[in-house]
Amino acid sequence: MTITTLSSREFNQKASEAKRAAKRGPVFITDRGRPSHVLLSIEEYQRITGQRCNIADALALPDSEDFTLPKVTISFRPADFT
Repeated sequence: MTITTLSSREFNQKASEAKRAAKRGPVFITDRGRPSHVLLSIEEYQRITGQRCNIADALALPDSEDFTLPKVTISFRPADFT
């Protein structure tokens, strides 16, 4: 795991570079020389928090127009009150 540190100015100027660096490890963003934020890949964030992607998160993703739900068949039967 590689830790990268960028100033706020560098982060604003090099957002793509910061995203690539986040795939290799956390990116610390500093304000006036002090750490203020951490950029993580979504996989690392989910690993740390123990979260899995739910359907609402999946539909909110930029590429969600390709997201399709599997077809489900539901069968009904009358209730037996005897």
